[in-house]
Amino acid sequence: MRAGLAVPSGLLAAALLLAGCAAAGGSADPADDRRPPAAASAPPGAITGTTAGGTTAGAFSATDVAWLQLTVAMAERLLPVLDLVPARTRDPAWRGLAAGVGDTHRADLSRARRLLSDSGAPATNPHEGHDMPGMATAEDLAALRGADGRAFERLVAGHLRAHLGQAVRIARAEQGAGTHPATTALAAAVVREGTAELARLDRLDPPAPVR
Repeated sequence: MRAGLAVPSGLLAAALLLAGCAAAGGSADPADDRRPPAAASAPPGAITGTTAGGTTAGAFSATDVAWLQLTVAMAERLLPVLDLVPARTRDPAWRGLAAGVGDTHRADLSRARRLLSDSGAPATNPHEGHDMPGMATAEDLAALRGADGRAFERLVAGHLRAHLGQAVRIARAEQGAGTHPATTALAAAVVREGTAELARLDRLDPPAPVR
């Protein structure tokens, strides 16, 4: 963020991370997009979490908490998609990809939930019911359950590409604007893992050429 701009970088990043909420039927007031989420309403850097043993875990900014909440919500939407793969395709390459992505996301989800607990943020999901970029909807899941073979694989490829691309984008935003070391470290892992998974997906299902 260049000097002289009026919006603090932490609030701007929080708005960036939550932009999908507004686009998916959140507040109609554009000014709302400039405010941090309710669960992270303290000034950036002012949220101090403690571990289960009572030791200070470090300062969580509004951006950190917003990114963790969105990461949890996105992972919770992706896992049911991946769980469908073994029963709907016999291709070992697709089964292997889904298993690997699933293992990575379950581990990252566990880390994100622990960090949210350390931050003192509410355990409730502020994105419940929001269909944001990168998230499979109930209609998407119904379509996946009704497909198999190559048709199913094409649908899964689309959902995975959208999810992984969005996850990498918002993790990079957290890397650039977050303040809590363990949270930005998790964001770095998400960028690294997501980039590798996208490359693996592209080898298995090459994206359509851009015209």
